[in-house]
Amino acid sequence: MSAQFPVARPRRLRRTPALRRMVAETRLAPADLVLPMFVKEGITEPQPVASMPGVVQHTRDSLRKAAHEAAEAGVGALILFGIPAVKDGTGSAADDPAGIVQLALRDLASDLGDAIVVMTDLCLDEYTDHGHCGILTAGGEIDNDATLERYASIAVAQAAAGAQVVGPSGMMDGQVGVIREALDKGGYTDVSILGYSVKYASAYYGPFRDAAECAPQFGDRSTHQQDPANADESLREVFLDLDEGADMVMVKPAGAYLDIVRRVRDAVDVPVAAYQVSGEYAMIEAAAEKGWIDRDRTIMESLVAIRRAGADMILTYWATEVAKKLR
Repeated sequence: MSAQFPVARPRRLRRTPALRRMVAETRLAPADLVLPMFVKEGITEPQPVASMPGVVQHTRDSLRKAAHEAAEAGVGALILFGIPAVKDGTGSAADDPAGIVQLALRDLASDLGDAIVVMTDLCLDEYTDHGHCGILTAGGEIDNDATLERYASIAVAQAAAGAQVVGPSGMMDGQVGVIREALDKGGYTDVSILGYSVKYASAYYGPFRDAAECAPQFGDRSTHQQDPANADESLREVFLDLDEGADMVMVKPAGAYLDIVRRVRDAVDVPVAAYQVSGEYAMIEAAAEKGWIDRDRTIMESLVAIRRAGADMILTYWATEVAKKLR
């Protein structure tokens, strides 16, 4: 750039909303958004999640209505999380054909067809009585390889019920490869895998654990989720998942890890997702309720920042609300 002030005046392109729209470097569209949804077995009315104002644990009927609303708003996808009536040590409800997520998937497949992409979370923490993401050894540690067998079974059950994309979030070594093999052997070669490739052991997940009723009964998840201090290992995790057959990759959380989103985006040629997690949502809602921030502007700024960092898709609890505004 050779021109200098007073000839060069960058403010010329900021003078009006129309000018700013015309030269915007980053754009957000409804199809970029993915709505996380919770469906709970055995309830007759939606149950509000106290730590996430505006978010509920759905009944099957209320889930169908909310899914229709999201599809009509142009939201790109839904991702389902299930809360069963009974939990046990192996998370047996996770791959039960009559389990809550499988029933909900059949509802949505019947209602929506291809109007919106239907994804599923593929993990065990919502289904186990101990709240951990896998099968435990006698000593209370996660048995990585035994857990992979459960993930393979869950993937096939979800695909059979109508999932178009499965999202393994457990951060077990080898999970994507085992799931891909199981899906292919089961005849579900067209079902995609969204690898939760970069998932940090984050304090931002607290409200989600209220919503999914999956707080660990002891210990934490630092043995399998990534250390927030580390960045280089994120790319190792991404490349391992891609080698094993992931079709897309994710960074989670989003807001505190925008540098990681950018590093992943620059390193791969597949779609990159970022999850604006429950703690990010809850903090904005709480500060807005106090009158400390402008809620609508902060929501949009946070999403544009994630998109600007390189995310092609954003998982956000505001997906339907924002999609309506964007349209």
